[in-house]
Amino acid sequence: MNKKRVGIVGATGMVGQRFLTLLENHPYFEVTALAASARSAGKTYKEAVGERWKMTTPMPEAFADMMVMDAAEIEKVGALVDFVFCAVDMKKDEVKALEEAYAKAEIPVVSNNSAHRWTPDVPMVIPEINNAHYEVIEAQKKRLGTKRGFIAVKPNCSIQSYVPALTPLLKYKPTMIVATTYQAISGAGKTFKDWPEMVDNIIPYIGGEEEKSEQEPLRVWGTVENGEIVKADAPVITTQCIRVPVSDGHTAAVFVKFETKPTKEEILDAWKNFEGLPQKLALPHAPEQFITYFEEDNRPQAKLDRDIYGGMGVTIGRLREDVLFDYKFVCLSHNTLRGAAGGAVLNAELLYKLGYFD
Repeated sequence: MNKKRVGIVGATGMVGQRFLTLLENHPYFEVTALAASARSAGKTYKEAVGERWKMTTPMPEAFADMMVMDAAEIEKVGALVDFVFCAVDMKKDEVKALEEAYAKAEIPVVSNNSAHRWTPDVPMVIPEINNAHYEVIEAQKKRLGTKRGFIAVKPNCSIQSYVPALTPLLKYKPTMIVATTYQAISGAGKTFKDWPEMVDNIIPYIGGEEEKSEQEPLRVWGTVENGEIVKADAPVITTQCIRVPVSDGHTAAVFVKFETKPTKEEILDAWKNFEGLPQKLALPHAPEQFITYFEEDNRPQAKLDRDIYGGMGVTIGRLREDVLFDYKFVCLSHNTLRGAAGGAVLNAELLYKLGYFD
């Protein structure tokens, strides 16, 4: 198999580091370029990262001595790659401009950033759920004036705990959803070592997170119309997002009311049998079982269950009827794997299989 050459733009940050742990020895992709800010350019990767390596596994030796390039030197990066992952830490308007510049240089961008999540012709995809949104890429390429350059993004990490649980239930027409997310500190790019204030603490506010959590599911469940993504107009979603002292794993407590109330057995059956195109294609980072339900009252737990299927599976527990809503349950997903770099890699694997990098 001829592997696609890939670059990591924003390689020195926490998500960039996670990309490298996922892409070492990947069957489809070979990392051929690492790019970051100008202050890191010209250094080896291990020199540029220094003491800031945040993964629990060691830095892959294959990348330690690679020279870091300036992410702004798009032609130089582009000469070495077939596409890039983007995980830069910049202002939103700067990210938008950088990603469009790569796309216009005929370099497809699979982004971990939020900058283009609401650009009408940019697909924001959870691969098992709304990969049909990739079809807007053709309209995007017309707008950009490109032949193969485009941008595709993945959604916010927190919604990927509960949107997979709700998607198989859309046939019962949910009308109202309440979701409270309990989000790990790695979602802020932190560890306990560099954020000691989070030890024995809860912070009941994450800037901008509640707006994303209420609106992004509607875009995921939206439709493609005239070369744009049109978000769904229902259900109504309200959220609270809380930072908790957990290293990895976003938990969501969900309440839902339906127009047509299903039985508990119907819900469990819908979760058990739900699979998407990544499972059918047996993509490298596709979990064998997308959704796993636990019968135990005390599951899922972040420490026990976040790494299921390599951190790419979603777990659910405590399904029961509610006195105000129809049902309530608890969900969990690994925020830096399924929710961030892993979700982007799975997007890239599916885009590769569907021919979008050709």
